[in-house]
Amino acid sequence: MALKSQTTLARRVEVTGIGVHSGKPATIVLHPAEINAGIVFLRTGLPSGIDRLIPARHTLVSATELCTIIGETSTGSVSTIEHLLAALAGLSIDNVLVEIDGPEVPIMDGSAEAFVDAIDNAGVRTQAATRRYIKVLKTVRVQQGRAYAELHPYSRGFRLEVEIDFDTKVIGRQKTSIDLDPQSFRKELARARTFGFMCDVEKLWQAGFALGASLENTVALGDDAVVNPEGTRWPDEFSRHKTLDAVGDLALAGAPLQGLYRSYCGGHRMNFAVLEALFSDRTAYAVVEESRRETGHAEIGVRAAAFAAQND
Repeated sequence: MALKSQTTLARRVEVTGIGVHSGKPATIVLHPAEINAGIVFLRTGLPSGIDRLIPARHTLVSATELCTIIGETSTGSVSTIEHLLAALAGLSIDNVLVEIDGPEVPIMDGSAEAFVDAIDNAGVRTQAATRRYIKVLKTVRVQQGRAYAELHPYSRGFRLEVEIDFDTKVIGRQKTSIDLDPQSFRKELARARTFGFMCDVEKLWQAGFALGASLENTVALGDDAVVNPEGTRWPDEFSRHKTLDAVGDLALAGAPLQGLYRSYCGGHRMNFAVLEALFSDRTAYAVVEESRRETGHAEIGVRAAAFAAQND
Protein backbone atom coordinates (compact mmCIF):
# COMPACT_ATOMS: atom_id res chain seq x y z
CA MET A 1 0.00 0.00 0.00
CA ALA A 2 1.53 3.33 -1.09
CA LEU A 3 0.54 6.32 1.03
CA LYS A 4 1.01 9.98 0.21
CA SER A 5 3.88 11.41 2.23
CA GLN A 6 4.25 14.73 4.00
CA THR A 7 6.43 17.34 2.33
CA THR A 8 8.57 20.32 3.25
CA LEU A 9 10.93 22.61 1.37
CA ALA A 10 14.34 21.38 0.26
CA ARG A 11 16.02 24.62 1.39
CA ARG A 12 15.21 28.08 2.74
CA VAL A 13 13.99 30.80 0.38
CA GLU A 14 13.33 34.52 0.88
CA VAL A 15 10.69 36.92 -0.44
CA THR A 16 10.54 40.68 0.17
CA GLY A 17 7.78 43.19 -0.54
CA ILE A 18 5.27 45.57 1.05
CA GLY A 19 1.95 44.93 2.74
CA VAL A 20 -1.12 45.93 0.74
CA HIS A 21 -2.90 47.28 3.83
CA SER A 22 -0.07 48.42 6.11
CA GLY A 23 2.15 49.73 3.31
CA LYS A 24 5.08 48.49 5.41
CA PRO A 25 7.98 46.45 4.01
CA ALA A 26 8.49 42.89 5.18
CA THR A 27 10.76 39.98 4.39
CA ILE A 28 9.55 36.42 4.74
CA VAL A 29 11.92 33.48 4.88
CA LEU A 30 10.40 30.07 4.24
CA HIS A 31 12.33 27.40 6.13
CA PRO A 32 12.08 23.60 5.90
CA ALA A 33 10.26 22.18 8.93
CA GLU A 34 10.04 18.83 10.68
CA ILE A 35 7.40 16.15 10.20
CA ASN A 36 3.98 17.10 11.63
CA ALA A 37 5.09 20.69 12.28
CA GLY A 38 2.46 22.13 9.95
CA ILE A 39 2.68 25.75 8.82
CA VAL A 40 3.95 28.01 11.60
CA PHE A 41 4.74 31.72 11.47
CA LEU A 42 7.75 33.07 13.38
CA ARG A 43 7.00 36.75 13.96
CA THR A 44 10.19 38.73 14.53
CA GLY A 45 10.92 42.44 14.77
CA LEU A 46 8.38 43.00 17.55
CA PRO A 47 8.70 46.05 19.85
CA SER A 48 9.17 43.73 22.82
CA GLY A 49 12.18 42.13 21.18
CA ILE A 50 10.61 38.74 21.85
CA ASP A 51 9.85 36.61 18.79
CA ARG A 52 6.52 34.79 18.67
CA LEU A 53 5.53 31.49 17.09
CA ILE A 54 2.00 31.55 15.63
CA PRO A 55 0.70 28.28 14.15
CA ALA A 56 -1.48 28.75 11.06
CA ARG A 57 -4.67 27.49 12.70
CA HIS A 58 -8.23 28.79 12.64
CA THR A 59 -8.27 28.93 16.44
CA LEU A 60 -5.73 31.77 16.30
CA VAL A 61 -7.61 33.98 13.80
CA SER A 62 -8.14 37.41 15.32
CA ALA A 63 -9.67 39.35 12.40
CA THR A 64 -11.17 38.71 8.96
CA GLU A 65 -11.97 42.20 7.67
CA LEU A 66 -10.54 42.51 4.13
CA CYS A 67 -7.80 39.99 5.00
CA THR A 68 -7.12 37.18 7.44
CA ILE A 69 -5.05 37.90 10.57
CA ILE A 70 -3.66 35.42 13.08
CA GLY A 71 -2.25 36.30 16.48
CA GLU A 72 -2.87 39.39 18.56
CA THR A 73 -1.68 42.93 17.85
CA SER A 74 -0.52 43.38 21.44
CA THR A 75 1.78 40.33 21.44
CA GLY A 76 2.44 39.75 17.74
CA SER A 77 0.27 39.08 14.72
CA VAL A 78 0.57 38.46 11.00
CA SER A 79 -1.98 39.73 8.51
CA THR A 80 -2.88 38.99 4.88
CA ILE A 81 -1.67 35.42 5.22
CA GLU A 82 -4.16 33.95 2.73
CA HIS A 83 -2.14 34.16 -0.52
CA LEU A 84 0.94 32.54 0.99
CA LEU A 85 -1.14 29.83 2.65
CA ALA A 86 -2.94 29.25 -0.65
CA ALA A 87 0.39 28.68 -2.42
CA LEU A 88 1.55 26.22 0.24
CA ALA A 89 -1.77 24.36 0.30
CA GLY A 90 -2.19 24.48 -3.47
CA LEU A 91 1.23 22.91 -3.98
CA SER A 92 0.65 20.34 -1.20
CA ILE A 93 3.38 21.58 1.16
CA ASP A 94 2.72 20.33 4.68
CA ASN A 95 5.51 21.61 6.94
CA VAL A 96 7.10 25.08 6.73
CA LEU A 97 8.36 27.67 9.19
CA VAL A 98 7.49 31.14 7.89
CA GLU A 99 9.82 33.71 9.43
CA ILE A 100 8.49 37.25 8.95
CA ASP A 101 9.93 40.51 10.25
CA GLY A 102 6.87 42.72 9.72
CA PRO A 103 3.15 42.80 10.51
CA GLU A 104 1.88 41.76 7.08
CA VAL A 105 2.78 39.21 4.43
CA PRO A 106 3.95 41.08 1.30
CA ILE A 107 1.26 41.43 -1.35
CA MET A 108 3.70 41.06 -4.28
CA ASP A 109 1.57 41.36 -7.48
CA GLY A 110 -1.68 40.65 -5.63
CA SER A 111 -1.70 36.94 -6.43
CA ALA A 112 0.09 33.82 -5.17
CA GLU A 113 2.46 33.63 -8.14
CA ALA A 114 5.54 35.01 -6.34
CA PHE A 115 5.08 32.48 -3.53
CA VAL A 116 4.71 29.64 -6.03
CA ASP A 117 7.94 30.78 -7.68
CA ALA A 118 9.68 30.86 -4.30
CA ILE A 119 8.53 27.34 -3.48
CA ASP A 120 9.71 26.15 -6.89
CA ASN A 121 13.09 27.80 -6.31
CA ALA A 122 13.45 26.12 -2.93
CA GLY A 123 12.35 22.72 -4.17
CA VAL A 124 10.19 20.20 -2.34
CA ARG A 125 11.45 17.39 -0.11
CA THR A 126 9.38 14.30 0.68
CA GLN A 127 9.33 13.29 4.33
CA ALA A 128 9.08 9.89 5.98
CA ALA A 129 5.58 10.33 7.35
CA THR A 130 2.10 9.87 5.94
CA ARG A 131 0.03 12.97 5.20
CA ARG A 132 -3.11 13.39 7.29
CA TYR A 133 -6.33 14.83 5.89
CA ILE A 134 -9.51 16.20 7.42
CA LYS A 135 -12.37 14.29 5.84
CA VAL A 136 -15.77 16.01 5.86
CA LEU A 137 -18.35 13.45 7.00
CA LYS A 138 -21.51 15.54 6.84
CA THR A 139 -22.61 18.91 5.54
CA VAL A 140 -22.01 22.04 7.62
CA ARG A 141 -23.31 25.45 6.58
CA VAL A 142 -23.02 29.06 7.73
CA GLN A 143 -25.04 31.98 6.40
CA GLN A 144 -25.07 35.76 6.80
CA GLY A 145 -27.83 37.44 4.84
CA ARG A 146 -27.66 36.18 1.27
CA ALA A 147 -24.05 34.99 1.69
CA TYR A 148 -23.31 31.42 2.68
CA ALA A 149 -20.50 28.88 2.87
CA GLU A 150 -20.78 25.10 3.09
CA LEU A 151 -18.58 22.04 3.45
CA HIS A 152 -19.93 18.77 2.05
CA PRO A 153 -18.61 15.21 1.91
CA TYR A 154 -16.77 14.58 -1.37
CA SER A 155 -15.05 11.38 -2.39
CA ARG A 156 -12.50 12.73 -4.88
CA GLY A 157 -10.23 15.01 -2.86
CA PHE A 158 -10.89 18.71 -2.33
CA ARG A 159 -13.21 20.65 -4.60
CA LEU A 160 -14.16 24.33 -4.43
CA GLU A 161 -17.20 25.97 -6.04
CA VAL A 162 -17.05 29.70 -5.36
CA GLU A 163 -19.66 32.10 -6.72
CA ILE A 164 -19.68 35.88 -6.43
CA ASP A 165 -22.39 38.35 -7.39
CA PHE A 166 -21.54 42.07 -7.53
CA ASP A 167 -23.99 44.77 -8.51
CA THR A 168 -21.65 46.18 -11.14
CA LYS A 169 -21.24 45.16 -14.75
CA VAL A 170 -17.45 45.14 -14.35
CA ILE A 171 -17.81 41.93 -12.30
CA GLY A 172 -21.43 40.78 -12.24
CA ARG A 173 -22.03 37.15 -11.37
CA GLN A 174 -19.08 34.76 -11.72
CA LYS A 175 -18.36 31.22 -10.55
CA THR A 176 -15.15 29.25 -10.32
CA SER A 177 -15.18 25.47 -9.82
CA ILE A 178 -12.00 23.49 -9.36
CA ASP A 179 -10.77 20.13 -8.08
CA LEU A 180 -7.67 21.27 -6.26
CA ASP A 181 -4.27 19.76 -6.93
CA PRO A 182 -0.88 21.33 -7.68
CA GLN A 183 -1.47 21.31 -11.43
CA SER A 184 -4.91 22.93 -11.31
CA PHE A 185 -3.76 25.45 -8.70
CA ARG A 186 -0.84 26.57 -10.84
CA LYS A 187 -2.92 26.82 -14.00
CA GLU A 188 -6.25 28.15 -12.75
CA LEU A 189 -5.73 30.08 -9.50
CA ALA A 190 -2.14 31.06 -8.66
CA ARG A 191 -2.03 34.20 -10.86
CA ALA A 192 -5.47 35.58 -9.93
CA ARG A 193 -5.02 39.00 -8.31
CA THR A 194 -6.79 40.80 -5.51
CA PHE A 195 -9.19 43.57 -6.55
CA GLY A 196 -10.85 46.66 -5.19
CA PHE A 197 -13.11 49.55 -6.15
CA MET A 198 -11.74 53.04 -6.73
CA CYS A 199 -14.82 54.53 -5.05
CA ASP A 200 -13.83 52.81 -1.77
CA VAL A 201 -10.24 54.06 -1.64
CA GLU A 202 -10.74 57.11 0.57
CA LYS A 203 -12.86 55.16 3.04
CA LEU A 204 -10.30 52.34 3.19
CA TRP A 205 -7.43 54.77 3.78
CA GLN A 206 -9.31 56.42 6.62
CA ALA A 207 -9.85 52.98 8.19
CA GLY A 208 -6.15 52.14 7.89
CA PHE A 209 -6.49 49.73 4.96
CA ALA A 210 -5.05 49.66 1.42
CA LEU A 211 -2.13 51.93 2.36
CA GLY A 212 0.15 49.91 0.09
CA ALA A 213 -2.31 49.26 -2.73
CA SER A 214 -1.39 50.26 -6.28
CA LEU A 215 -2.00 49.18 -9.85
CA GLU A 216 1.08 46.99 -9.43
CA ASN A 217 -0.62 44.75 -6.88
CA THR A 218 -4.38 45.27 -7.20
CA VAL A 219 -6.95 45.09 -9.98
CA ALA A 220 -8.63 48.48 -9.59
CA LEU A 221 -12.25 48.84 -10.67
CA GLY A 222 -13.86 52.07 -11.83
CA ASP A 223 -17.55 52.63 -12.41
CA ASP A 224 -17.69 50.62 -15.61
CA ALA A 225 -14.19 49.34 -16.41
CA VAL A 226 -10.96 47.92 -15.06
CA VAL A 227 -8.50 50.77 -14.48
CA ASN A 228 -5.30 48.71 -14.93
CA PRO A 229 -3.95 49.24 -18.46
CA GLU A 230 -3.29 45.51 -18.91
CA GLY A 231 -6.85 44.57 -17.94
CA THR A 232 -7.58 41.23 -16.30
CA ARG A 233 -5.71 37.96 -16.67
CA TRP A 234 -9.00 36.07 -17.15
CA PRO A 235 -12.53 37.40 -17.70
CA ASP A 236 -13.44 35.74 -14.39
CA GLU A 237 -10.27 36.71 -12.49
CA PHE A 238 -12.45 38.05 -9.67
CA SER A 239 -14.08 34.73 -8.78
CA ARG A 240 -10.75 32.96 -9.30
CA HIS A 241 -9.17 35.26 -6.74
CA LYS A 242 -11.99 34.65 -4.27
CA THR A 243 -11.32 30.95 -4.76
CA LEU A 244 -7.61 31.52 -4.15
CA ASP A 245 -8.48 33.30 -0.91
CA ALA A 246 -10.69 30.38 0.12
CA VAL A 247 -7.86 27.90 -0.47
CA GLY A 248 -5.63 29.96 1.82
CA ASP A 249 -8.23 30.55 4.52
CA LEU A 250 -9.32 26.91 4.60
CA ALA A 251 -5.69 25.84 5.00
CA LEU A 252 -6.15 27.10 8.57
CA ALA A 253 -7.91 23.78 9.21
CA GLY A 254 -4.39 22.53 9.98
CA ALA A 255 -4.43 19.72 7.42
CA PRO A 256 -5.71 19.37 3.84
CA LEU A 257 -9.46 19.00 3.53
CA GLN A 258 -11.22 16.11 1.80
CA GLY A 259 -14.55 17.59 0.91
CA LEU A 260 -16.48 20.03 -1.23
CA TYR A 261 -16.42 23.71 -0.32
CA ARG A 262 -19.23 25.79 -1.80
CA SER A 263 -19.83 29.49 -1.21
CA TYR A 264 -21.96 32.34 -2.52
CA CYS A 265 -20.92 35.96 -1.94
CA GLY A 266 -18.50 34.73 0.69
CA GLY A 267 -15.14 35.99 1.85
CA HIS A 268 -12.62 35.68 4.66
CA ARG A 269 -15.25 35.90 7.39
CA MET A 270 -17.38 33.13 5.88
CA ASN A 271 -14.37 30.93 5.19
CA PHE A 272 -13.37 31.20 8.84
CA ALA A 273 -16.93 30.68 10.04
CA VAL A 274 -17.39 27.43 8.12
CA LEU A 275 -14.21 26.01 9.68
CA GLU A 276 -15.55 26.92 13.11
CA ALA A 277 -18.81 25.16 12.25
CA LEU A 278 -16.97 22.05 11.08
CA PHE A 279 -14.76 21.72 14.14
CA SER A 280 -17.57 22.49 16.56
CA ASP A 281 -19.25 19.20 15.58
CA ARG A 282 -17.09 16.14 16.31
CA THR A 283 -19.34 13.99 14.10
CA ALA A 284 -18.80 16.23 11.06
CA TYR A 285 -15.21 15.22 10.32
CA ALA A 286 -12.51 12.62 10.82
CA VAL A 287 -8.75 12.68 10.45
CA VAL A 288 -7.69 10.16 7.83
CA GLU A 289 -4.74 8.94 5.84
CA GLU A 290 -5.47 8.76 2.12
CA SER A 291 -4.08 5.76 0.27
CA ARG A 292 -3.78 5.11 -3.44
CA ARG A 293 -5.80 1.94 -3.09
CA GLU A 294 -9.29 2.01 -4.56
CA THR A 295 -10.70 1.38 -1.10
CA GLY A 296 -9.82 4.98 -0.39
CA HIS A 297 -9.11 5.80 3.24
CA ALA A 298 -7.56 4.41 6.39
CA GLU A 299 -9.29 6.21 9.24
CA ILE A 300 -7.34 7.19 12.34
CA GLY A 301 -10.02 7.13 15.02
CA VAL A 302 -13.38 8.34 13.82
CA ARG A 303 -13.31 11.54 15.79
CA ALA A 304 -9.53 11.78 16.04
CA ALA A 305 -9.57 13.03 19.61
CA ALA A 306 -5.94 14.09 19.74
CA PHE A 307 -6.24 16.24 16.64
CA ALA A 308 -9.64 17.60 17.53
CA ALA A 309 -8.43 18.71 20.95
CA GLN A 310 -6.22 21.23 19.17
CA ASN A 311 -9.34 22.81 17.68
CA ASP A 312 -11.24 23.29 20.92
